[in-house]
Amino acid sequence: QVQLVESGGGLVEAGGSLRLSCTASGSTFRFNRAGWYRQAPGKQREVVAHIATSDAIYYADAVKGRFAISRDSARNRVFLRMDNLRPEDTAVYYCSGGETTLGRDYWGQGTQVTVSS
Repeated sequence: QVQLVESGGGLVEAGGSLRLSCTASGSTFRFNRAGWYRQAPGKQREVVAHIATSDAIYYADAVKGRFAISRDSARNRVFLRMDNLRPEDTAVYYCSGGETTLGRDYWGQGTQVTVSS
C-alpha cells in the first residue's frame, strides 16, 4: 500500500520559516490531489492547505498569506512553505494525497513543528 512520509519539521523561533516535504514510499504515486493538515495537543485535526488536480488551492484563514502549498511538476512531491511562523502554528503536520478525484486519500505519519516565542 501507499505510504506517505513527511519531513522538514523542527523547532524554530517565532518569525522563522520551515519547508515541509512529503513523498510516497513503497509505491509509485502521483499527488494529483494533496493536502496538509495539522493537529495541536488537545485540538481537532484541521486542514491547513490543499491543492486540487486542477491546481486550485485552498488555505485556512489562520495561515493565509504565510504558508504556500506546492508540488513538483511530476507531482511526485508535495511541499508546504511556512513563513512568519507563530507559536500557535505548533502542531504535528500531516500530508495527504490522492491520485483520482473520487479515490481514497493516503496519509503520512506526521512531522512535528514547534514554534517558540
